[in-house]
Amino acid sequence: MGLLDILLGRTKPVAPDLDQLFALPSAAITLQVAMGFTPTGEGAVCFATVEGAAFEQAHREVQELLDADAERSGPPVELRRDDYGYSWLVSRRSPDQLPQLVNDLHAVNSTLETNGFGPQLLCSLAGFTGDSGRRLALVYLYKRGTFYPFAPLPGGGERRDNALELQVKSVLAGDLRIEQDLSRWFPVWGAPGL
Repeated sequence: MGLLDILLGRTKPVAPDLDQLFALPSAAITLQVAMGFTPTGEGAVCFATVEGAAFEQAHREVQELLDADAERSGPPVELRRDDYGYSWLVSRRSPDQLPQLVNDLHAVNSTLETNGFGPQLLCSLAGFTGDSGRRLALVYLYKRGTFYPFAPLPGGGERRDNALELQVKSVLAGDLRIEQDLSRWFPVWGAPGL
């Protein structure tokens, strides 16, 4: 970063650190003990929709890599498009297999990044459920290297439980690199795994 960048207030972008995803299992224990939320076993990687043969090849690589897991039952990765035009690669595991789910998310991100699709990667998330059917996702922002909680209110509609999100932020501050800029806590309405 040069002097001109400093004078103009520009900052150097944070390099993605996919290894941050491996902090999710310990954060899940904290979340369960402190707030009663448990993993759903569902997670997803979101990216700007990509078309073409190169992406199809990368998707096949991810599929083959995760198909090699003998403990998995059912399809390892499902490609979905949401109502907002984004694509999601969704992985499902049993709720007690969060470390394996994190490995899946890391493998999907790494494969897409290695194949030149890093700029299209947006976020990854792992789903959690609490008492009374409350839903929560821990969202990893690929371009920021940070996490934030997203908690839609039950009953449909696009409303979030801001109080719960702030409570989760404080509970997990010691376990995850939490995004401090609340304006970057983007809603992920209709995200798979929620």
